[in-house]
Amino acid sequence: MCADLWSFALSLYARPGVEADCLRLQEQGADVCLLLCGAWLEQRGVVLKLERVQALRQIARPWQTQVVEPLRQVRTQWRAMAQQDAQLRVLRERLKALELDAERALLTRLDALVQAWPTGEATDQQPWLEGLAAEDAANLDHDALHRLRVVATGT
Repeated sequence: MCADLWSFALSLYARPGVEADCLRLQEQGADVCLLLCGAWLEQRGVVLKLERVQALRQIARPWQTQVVEPLRQVRTQWRAMAQQDAQLRVLRERLKALELDAERALLTRLDALVQAWPTGEATDQQPWLEGLAAEDAANLDHDALHRLRVVATGT
């Protein structure tokens, strides 16, 4: 079990199929950083509470909309042009690294918030993924959420 959220996210994202599922969920409007945090909380046996979900969203939402998403939009806009322009391709790769740094910063903020939450208290699997994806649930690939949970928790 990874002690910090960033290490957990890197480890999980590297597992077969997880990157594709995360990208699919992201395209459908999900906040993948929140979902990775939810998978980590499930693995750690943290009890799901509405006020905890709200606290996570209050940290994630502004960071995603004001920092991560603008970087992602520019990177995406440059995709086709960067295939024909070597200098733009280099800039796009730097932008991609900056986007990853911004996601790491968000995961660090989420990690700091949840450190005080007791682990190992949940007697059954807590539905963190669904709780954190609830706002987007109608549009999301529930099979991808399920696969994410299976890989993260080994169940």
